[in-house]
Amino acid sequence: MRRPHLPTRLPLDPYVLALLGTVGLAALLPARGPAATVVGGASTAAVALLFFLYGARLSTREALDGLRHWRLHLTVLACTFLLFPLLGLAARGLVPEVLTQPLYSGLLFLCLVPSTIQSSIAFTSIARGNVPAAICAGSFSSLAGILLTPLLAAALLGSDAGGFSPDSLLKIALQLLLPFLLGQVLRPWVGGFLARHRPVLGHVDRGSILLVVYAAFSAGMAAGIWHRISLPRLGALLVVEAVLLAVMLLATWHGAKRLGFGRADRITIQFAGSKKSLAAGLPMASVLFGAQASLAVLPLMLFHQMQLMVCAVLARRRAQDPVDGELAADRVAQVSPPPQRATGQAR
Repeated sequence: MRRPHLPTRLPLDPYVLALLGTVGLAALLPARGPAATVVGGASTAAVALLFFLYGARLSTREALDGLRHWRLHLTVLACTFLLFPLLGLAARGLVPEVLTQPLYSGLLFLCLVPSTIQSSIAFTSIARGNVPAAICAGSFSSLAGILLTPLLAAALLGSDAGGFSPDSLLKIALQLLLPFLLGQVLRPWVGGFLARHRPVLGHVDRGSILLVVYAAFSAGMAAGIWHRISLPRLGALLVVEAVLLAVMLLATWHGAKRLGFGRADRITIQFAGSKKSLAAGLPMASVLFGAQASLAVLPLMLFHQMQLMVCAVLARRRAQDPVDGELAADRVAQVSPPPQRATGQAR
């Protein structure tokens, strides 16, 4: 039997390198005094711009069309916003022996953010899964995360994420929900422009997130919170996140099989239900955590790179799966026309 081909190099996301460089810049040259005020205001505007673009890009019609595969999408949402948070709450027993309280808060926040879109689609395609379902699942997760992530963070993280105070809820509504809804309203007029300039706006997205990261880590440096982390604690966090990712990959794959999904759908559920969005989580953390955002997003940044490396290997191994009976049945179901009604004597 031919051994599955494994990549010779594990992917190191260039954008993660840019994020790490931004963190290094904030450590060496943090914004202080009047500069911190300017950077903070620019970061707030960048968050609003990001969620406006999210709303303007999301096609409501495509999302509604995807509801036909509602069982798969409910499964992905349950993995993202139910199973992940339950595992995060279970990790509370690791405090303080393994994780400090700030690192645990970041780990729990990681469990609350929505799934990715681009990488879920890419890995599903490589593994020969249900790509249209992956597109819809990622869109639904991002849309649900606009509401669910802040509410879950306020409920489960309490004072670490601002609690349910009127000020914090107003901040969430003004910086996240209102720009998103405005983007949806203006989509008929600006959607075409955004589609034609997608590459340029992609740089705007990433640049905005880098600004948010710089502002958050500058505030963290000014508050002196990085003195609370030691290398052993950081190593322990990596081990905990590796276990979390392994549990979710196994649960999504075998759980989807128990629910009766075919191979193509199981691949979609595994890749969409086991990953977390750095692009959505970073701006949300800046709104929810304030000066503590730099520690809150550290687990998410580490998990993001870990999931890319592991899922890249897994997707290539799934692509080498033999065409067995289950895969053949999936393909027949996808390409075969509906059976014709019998006529004549053959009834």
